[in-house]
This record gives sequence, C-alpha cells and structure tokens, in this order.
Amino acid sequence: MRWQYLAALLAAVAVPTVAFPSEAAAQSRPPAYKNFRAAIYITVADTKRLAGPATFQRQFARASSQLHFDKVYIEAYRDRVFATDAELAAVKRQFHAKGIETSGGITLAAGGSGGQFGTFDYELPADRAEAEQAVRRIARHFDEIILDDFFFYTSKSDADIAAKGNRSWTDYRVDTMRKASRNLVLGPAKQENPRVRVIIKYPNWYEHFHGLGYDLAEQAKMFDAIYTGTETRDPVITDQLLQQYESYEVYRYLSNVRPGANLGGWVDTFDTRSIDRYAEQLWDTMFAKAPEIMLFNWHPMAEDAPATAGDRAWANDATSFDWDTIAREHPNAGWATAANAALHAADAVVEQLGNPVGVASYRPPHATGEDFLHNYIGNLGVPVELSPQYPVDAQTILLTRAAATDPAIIAKAKASLQGGARVIVTSGFVEATQGKGFEDLAEWQVTGHPIAINQYFDGFGAGRGKELKETGKAKPVLFPEVRFYTNDSWGIIRGVASAKGFPIVLMNQYSKGTLFLWTVPENFGDLYELPRPMVTRIKEYLFPDAAVRLDAPDHVALFTYDNGAFIVENYRDEPAEVTISLSGSPSVSAITQNANIATVSEKGRSRFSVAIPAHSFRVFKSGQ
Repeated sequence: MRWQYLAALLAAVAVPTVAFPSEAAAQSRPPAYKNFRAAIYITVADTKRLAGPATFQRQFARASSQLHFDKVYIEAYRDRVFATDAELAAVKRQFHAKGIETSGGITLAAGGSGGQFGTFDYELPADRAEAEQAVRRIARHFDEIILDDFFFYTSKSDADIAAKGNRSWTDYRVDTMRKASRNLVLGPAKQENPRVRVIIKYPNWYEHFHGLGYDLAEQAKMFDAIYTGTETRDPVITDQLLQQYESYEVYRYLSNVRPGANLGGWVDTFDTRSIDRYAEQLWDTMFAKAPEIMLFNWHPMAEDAPATAGDRAWANDATSFDWDTIAREHPNAGWATAANAALHAADAVVEQLGNPVGVASYRPPHATGEDFLHNYIGNLGVPVELSPQYPVDAQTILLTRAAATDPAIIAKAKASLQGGARVIVTSGFVEATQGKGFEDLAEWQVTGHPIAINQYFDGFGAGRGKELKETGKAKPVLFPEVRFYTNDSWGIIRGVASAKGFPIVLMNQYSKGTLFLWTVPENFGDLYELPRPMVTRIKEYLFPDAAVRLDAPDHVALFTYDNGAFIVENYRDEPAEVTISLSGSPSVSAITQNANIATVSEKGRSRFSVAIPAHSFRVFKSGQ
C-alpha cells in the first residue's frame, strides 16, 4: 500500500503545471452583491462531471440564470474519491473563462454507513497517506483551499485504543488532530504551494467540538483562516434540533475565536419543511456580518428540477420571502433562485447595520454544559454575543454552565461585581460551581430535586405578587430547585407549585454589583412554554439598561448593532405582534418600510408596537 501511494504521488507530481487565467482576470466580473460575496461549493462528484465542456455549459447556464455568484470552491477529494489533475484543471479553466473566481476544497472523510459519518483513522498509515495525498493534490491547483467540516475523529479501532492509553477520548483526539493539522494538512500544503492559504471550516455543533478533536483553542489559530457552518436546517425534524438563532450566533462566536479571520458562513439546502427556512439561514448569516456566504452545493444550484416549496400556511401573507411571487416570475425556479432572492433581500439592508452587539456571554473553547442554551435564549428575543474570552469590560454578563469550565471563573465574576457589573448566572452554573467557590458570592444551592411549576409571580419585595400568565401557556415545566436565604437574596420572580414557592429569578447585592440567578428549565425547549409576560419581565429585570428590548412571543429574535440599527425576525408560522422598548426617547425609522415610527415614552424608555409577518424580518434604526 505504501509503495502504491508513493508511486501515485510521484506520478501526480510529474504532471506539468497548467497555465490558467489569473485570479485578477476572474475578479474582473462585477461583484454580485454590495455587502458580501456569494460562493458555491462543488463536491468532487460534480467536479468530475463539470470537467466535460457540454455538462459545464449546461449546468453553468442553469445556475447563473438564477443566481448571482462571485466564486466557486472546486473539490478534489471526498469519501475515497479523487478528482484527477486534468479534471481540476479543466473545471478551473472553464470557470475563469466565465469570470468566476476559484478556490479549492477537500473533504477528509472516509464515507460512512448506517447514516453515520465515517472519519479517517489517523493511527493507520494508509489513511494518513490518503489525507496527505488529497491535500497535496488540491494545493497544486489553488492558492486558497478549504477543508469541509469532516476533519474530526470518531474512530475507536484497536490502534486508536492503544494510542489513547489512559487519556480521555477528548484529550487523545484533540492532540491527534493538532498533529494531523500540522503534519498532514498545513505542512504538505505549504510544501506543494508556498503561497497557499488553508482554511478550516467548523461545523454547527460547536458545543461538542473538543470531544471529536476539533480544537478552538489552538487548532483554529494554526490555520490561515476559519469558516463557519451556519446551517441550522429544521429545529424539529432533524436529529440535532438546532435552534434558528444559531445561524447568527455561531458565526458571531467563531468570529470572536478568530477576530478578523472568520471568512464566511456556510448553508445547505437540506432537511427543511419549507423553503422559507432556507432563506432564514442565509439572512441570519448575513445579519451576523459574514463577508461571504457559501452555498452548499453546486448540484441543487444547477439541477434542472424546481425547488420544493414545502408546507407554507402563510403563503398568501406579505412576507419577507414571497416564494409564490418569486416562482411565478421565474418559471421552474430552483434552489438557486431561492438563494438569490434571499441574498438580495439581505444585501438591501446589511449596509445599514453597524457592528453586532449583544449581552456578553462567556464560553471557553473546550466547555461542556447547558448545550446550545444561548440559542434558545436568542429565540426568546435576547441578543447574545458569545465569546471564548471572559468579557472583563462588560457591564452585563451572562454565565451559563459552560463558563464554569474555567477554573478561575469565580474570581473573574467577583471582579466584575466589585466593578459594579450585573452578573447573571444560570442554575446550571450554580450547580457546577457550588462547593468550588460560588458560596463566596451567594449561598445558593441547587438541590437536585426537579419541581413541576405552572404558576409564576412577579414578587419583588414584601407583599402580594402579580401573577404572570398567558392563555394557553399552563403546561407544568420542570425546574431545578434552588435554595437560598430569605432577605439575603430576593426572589423577584418565583414559581409556585402546590402552595410552595421556588425562585425563577433571584437577586443578591455583592459589593458594587448585582448578582442574579436565572433558573432555566430542565428541558431548555420548555423556555418556549413559559408565559410571555413572565419572559418579558425576566428581560426587564436582567437587562434594564438594554438599548433595545423585545416583548414578543417565543421564536422571535432580536439582533442589535452599535449604530442604533436593530432587526426583529419572526421564525413563527403566524404573524407576531411585538412591542419594542428603547432606552431614552430616540427617533425611530423603519428601514425595510422606509417610514418614521411614533413612540410612546414612559419611565425613561420609549416603546412602539409592530406586527412582523410569519417568517419575516423588519429592520429599524434609532437615533437622537
């Protein structure tokens, strides 16, 4: 096997260099969009097909007639299949002739079975050799290459078990993939082409990266740049159940992992019940200020078949993505038509947006705990800015269980409180840090007893509380029980179950700051079962000074920016009546409707109400 590999490698190296039109020539085509670039990823099967001029002309005509795009990434390897040097050269040449910029791609995956992905076994010489061969081949053809998001490690062969020894699988895999990054990807790529820039694309399941060898602490900084999988697909029918807000939040998080080097977001056409869900993923990636969107993949963008609209009960409403009108105007409209319409809708507003801002939250690179909770919170209309660094300068800080992975987290939280900050901790954070220093902040204890609660009261201070209820939201929700000392801490929102009260939001004064507990349901999805008045009251207590606050049903998101712009997006299947609260008395304009908005002022804030159609967004801007 080794001799066969060496012979193949020598033969490949002997292929003469082919002269191509320069990248500058490809870039002479006018950009498709004003505020970002659109690219399409071409998998190796399509690379091989597109090498034929007739197939290329037919498919390029179909894709380009529907979609404005600037660039393609041409794949050389996936699942044991190689494109030849001649095929790569032919496809690259044909795209350049059309004025399309090209980069390369590889997917270091070994196929799979039974619906499960198969990764290389990096303890096997043959697999390491095949990975290196794929890297060398693509690096010879392109000055920029990207690794699709299968550069992780699931194998537990006897060789892996022996190599792991007494280490955890996480430690073994992280260490192994750091070595693979250096020795099988970056080193060989630079040897083949000293000019090459190598990009690693990270997938959407960031909470579990380290367990399979993806390493945001060191590996992400080894590569020339990173890319982000922002595909969330459908939150009900898919196995990951990723929440819609993650298409925005994961790009923001990875941008804080590698500031200035997160080159784009990546969305596919898979597993959605309506075509609007595809548009939402593209919008949210752009609202996160990604400079490039990768459309995966060439096949749905170029196929002759029309896109599947799916079940759209809101089809007759005036929504942001009016597929029925789009399809009437573009007969046989495909996924490329859908992408083009969604991207142009985003492009029309992105230039009005400043830098994204939100509630500062901390997730160390290898953290585990309260998986994807930030995205559920985002779907409640709380803008979140997640970072792998502790936000020392923030005046409001949200700490979930993930932050407890940092052994110095109590000292950091204490310093923030002493500086006058509002520190919000979840019940999961308290549970993870009790007995490890949290009692220095407040003597709260998570008992381990879940309590079913279906009544909630706004109970700040002594005396009678006001019930926070909503018709249709009376389902009992399981919460972890938290004990505290009355009058040391105040239960400002409490749940009641069988004549006993339990804190949902606790407040404790510490030095110059304020410590809050946010008790989250055992099942984070039950956040959507909570009465709207209760959720709105939580926001008022926890984020009193927020420039923008949202009183809305669940599954309505808020994106905020440092120039006063903000977006309200409705993921629901029906219109949402929302009330927007602004700090002070600013003037407000609706960018998407080109109109000024009258506000009502009360207690230092202004507010106005608006209806957001199903699966739609509205952009506003406030200013003095």
